[in-house]
Amino acid sequence: MNKIAIVFWSGTGSTEAMANYIAEGVRAAGGEAELMGPGDFSAGQFSAYSAVAFGCPAMGSEVLEEMEFEPMFAALEHSLSGKRIALFGSYGWGDGQWMRDWCKRCDDAGANLLDENGLTVNEAPDAEGEEACKKLGRRLAAW
Repeated sequence: MNKIAIVFWSGTGSTEAMANYIAEGVRAAGGEAELMGPGDFSAGQFSAYSAVAFGCPAMGSEVLEEMEFEPMFAALEHSLSGKRIALFGSYGWGDGQWMRDWCKRCDDAGANLLDENGLTVNEAPDAEGEEACKKLGRRLAAW
């Protein structure tokens, strides 16, 4: 069974909803999903999971949340080489530059990205966003 870590930060609940739908998809495909906040995950935990999905909304001028998520992710960057990673998050403005930048960071670190563009949802996930999240979870479980 594939064990997937879903590590996320959510300010308004939209990215949390995405994380829960991804977990549903993982479980529907026969995998095990463990949801956690950025303070609960470190580089030493990568080996316990077959893949990790990181989720964070766009903040400010389209950047990752700077108090909890960005410090955690920056500390992991040197450990991403060869790791199976998926990225997801919600946004309410802009054009998704934060996700493109985040994907590039992972690519530059040698991560094996499930989707080179990440998964984004504008505001809260609607029915289409919910299904996209569940599909991502199913793909993670089968990866």
